[in-house]
Amino acid sequence: MGNPGLPLDLSCVNNVHINLSAIQSKAADLQNSRPLKDEHRAAWLLKAVTCIDLTTLSGDDTASNVSRLCLTAFRPLPETLLNTLGFEYSEKCPIHTAAVCVYPAKVPCAVNTIRKFGKSCNIKVASVATGFPSGQMAFHTRLEEIKDAVKMGATEIDIVIDRSLVLTGQWEALYCELKEMKSACGSKAHMKSILATGELDNLTNVYKASMIAMMAGSDFIKTSTGKEALNATIPFGIVMCRAIKDYHMRTGHKVGLKPAGGIKTSKDALAWLVMVKEILGDSWLTPELFRIGASGLLTDIEQDLQQYVMA
Repeated sequence: MGNPGLPLDLSCVNNVHINLSAIQSKAADLQNSRPLKDEHRAAWLLKAVTCIDLTTLSGDDTASNVSRLCLTAFRPLPETLLNTLGFEYSEKCPIHTAAVCVYPAKVPCAVNTIRKFGKSCNIKVASVATGFPSGQMAFHTRLEEIKDAVKMGATEIDIVIDRSLVLTGQWEALYCELKEMKSACGSKAHMKSILATGELDNLTNVYKASMIAMMAGSDFIKTSTGKEALNATIPFGIVMCRAIKDYHMRTGHKVGLKPAGGIKTSKDALAWLVMVKEILGDSWLTPELFRIGASGLLTDIEQDLQQYVMA
C-alpha cells in the first residue's frame, strides 16, 4: 500500500529547528566510519545494485539506448562475475536494478522492452514529469504530463516540486499542488517527489518540504534532479531521513528515500546505505523503500566487485 497522506498540518513545519552543527557532525561520523571489507562489502554492493533506478535523461536519448538501458537493468553484472560471487541469474535470485528512469516520451520503449523479459521480471518503469527539471511549466501542463506517462505504462512518476513555493514559504500551495499530482498518478503509479534540495536555501527548508510532500501523499522523497549545481549530499539525506522517521512515528506509514545526482562510486552508494540503516533501520534497505538514482554507478560497482573476486 502506498502513502495515503494526511490533511495539511502546518504545526509540522512552523516550529522546526535544524541544528546545522549536529547534522554536519553526524555526516562526518557516517563518512568516516570503519569501511566495509571483503564479503561484507561485496554483499552490500549487491544490495546497492538492486536499489538502483538506472537512469538516462539526456536530450539525445533514442529508442535504442533506452532498450540497452533496460537490458543492463535486467542483467546489470557480467554472469561470470555473479557466478564467482556465488549467485546466478534466476527467478529465485532476482539480481536486477529496481527500475529504469526515462523521459515520458521514452516510456513506451522501456515498457515494451521490459515486457519481453517475462512476467517474473519486476523492474519498474519510472518517468520524470511535471516540467523536469525546473518544474516551471503551467500547472495543468504538469498534470497532463503525469497522466500521459501513466497512460503509457509508467508505474512510478518522479515529479519535481515548484521550488519557489518553498523559498517563499507557501506551504499550503505546495501541499495542494502535490495532492493534485498524486491524484493524477492514480492507483497505478507511485509518486516520487524531487525536492531539488540544493536549491532550497537551507536544511530547515529541506525538512519542511520533505514533510509537506509526505503529507500530500508522496511515496518517496527524492533529493535532486541531478541537474542542479548541488545534488545528493549526506547532510541532505540525514535531514530527509529524520523527516521520514518523524512521519512514520506519527502515521505508521513508511515513505521511501531516493538520493540522486552525483552518486557515482561504490563508496558513495555504501555511505547512503549505511546512513539509511543507522537512521531508519534495516526495513528501509529494500527497493520498496530505498532507491539510488544513477547512470554511471553500476560501472564502478562492477569494477569494485571484480577487484574483490580477483584478490
